[in-house]
Amino acid sequence: MADYDLIIIGSGPAGRAAAIQSGKLRRKVLVVDRKDRMGGVSVHTGTIPSKTLRETVLNLSGWRERSFYGRSYRVKEDIGADDLKARLHMTLEHEVDVLEHQFNRNHVDTLHGFARFTGPNEIEVATEADETRRITGDKFLIATGTRTYRPDYVPFNGRTVLDSDEFLDMAEIPRSLAVVGAGVIGVEYATMFSALDVRVTLIEPRDTFLDFIDTALMSDFTHQIKENGVDLRLGSKVEKIEDNGGHVEISLDNGRHVRAEMMLFAAGRMGATEKLGLEAVGLETDHRGRLTVDRKSYQTGVPHIYAAGDVIGHPSLASTSLQQGRVAACHALDTPTLPESPWFPYGIYSVPEISTCGMSEEEMQERGIPYEVGVARFRETSRGHIMGLEHGMLKMLVSLKTRRVLGVQIVGEGATELIHIAQAVLNLKGTVDYFVQNTFNYPTLAEAYRIAGLDAFNRMPIPEEYKVPKGKKGL
Repeated sequence: MADYDLIIIGSGPAGRAAAIQSGKLRRKVLVVDRKDRMGGVSVHTGTIPSKTLRETVLNLSGWRERSFYGRSYRVKEDIGADDLKARLHMTLEHEVDVLEHQFNRNHVDTLHGFARFTGPNEIEVATEADETRRITGDKFLIATGTRTYRPDYVPFNGRTVLDSDEFLDMAEIPRSLAVVGAGVIGVEYATMFSALDVRVTLIEPRDTFLDFIDTALMSDFTHQIKENGVDLRLGSKVEKIEDNGGHVEISLDNGRHVRAEMMLFAAGRMGATEKLGLEAVGLETDHRGRLTVDRKSYQTGVPHIYAAGDVIGHPSLASTSLQQGRVAACHALDTPTLPESPWFPYGIYSVPEISTCGMSEEEMQERGIPYEVGVARFRETSRGHIMGLEHGMLKMLVSLKTRRVLGVQIVGEGATELIHIAQAVLNLKGTVDYFVQNTFNYPTLAEAYRIAGLDAFNRMPIPEEYKVPKGKKGL
């Protein structure tokens, strides 16, 4: 018999969910990860730290109150790097403590070290106590996540030229910051530091960015971040990066130069699979170190080995990784479970926030679906006015044929919370009529759903059942 029913390599969201699910099924499960990385990238350098940093920045800078008290308003003057790290460390310690408690409560074994496959059903773990242990398992889950992409032409030094993992350990807040890569990570950090009144330049080699977001929403978002002070350089490929001591000089292929005290390189991540010994089990990765799986079961090409989380690529969200880990564990342990819902929310914790669920307007057009659009502006809601919101919008896409809501996109304060209303309606195949018929708390930002719903409803053909029959005064 094998030592464990399931061995999980990695303790991020996917590994965590799989381990707890396996424990609840009373199976023997082992999680292997470094002690200083328990919780994975999500807890230590990714999701939790970046979102904690965002909240700290908005609180200390007084960002949310500036529409009332002026752009120079601050809750705390002379905000330093230590101010940003104080809440970060408290949050990190809490997250690790909760994770370890969940593992203990569900009888999940943990081993601190580095694992690699030595055979189809065996791994070798180099422990942090300088021991080597060989452990066997019936099934395996690879949940190692990703690592930063560090190309040779970037002179990383951990001080003025940093990757996204190092960025949180900065010694001081720079007066100017250049961010290379306008993906989710780059956009989040660029807009956070712009809220601290740092002069930020965001560089992206493509002519567009965040292409999976609805074009109209991106137009509104781009206008806002430029207004907030972000210098956006699109279609600008980096040719050379020089660290000149006092500043970083970045040469672009269009002949322009960007000079900043600090540079963050955030142009992609790689699957953390290079040290797993995958050749021992006959598994191969793509050019970015990611594994291919069956998206219903999360099985790799080797049936008893599963993979979930960022290591399998898109959508690379902590939220979806949690679901993937749960589904993978149930399938591996031959336990029926509910499948994942078809529509999930995508959240970008920039300043302002962006969140979407369902189809974009471009997708509706590509599929040839006749549709109507409803829009609500936060500044037109009473709650938005009370909060001092000058920007923000909710866009709703409705099928003209079925009246079903097929997509919602939100940019602005609370977007990542508000989107869950759309998620519920989409997954329950709800129609725009829901938002017209139902009452929302007043004043709330959620009322934007009713406004957008009415905006679309009033421009759509009236259903026969809603029409007043001749000779009658009302319904």
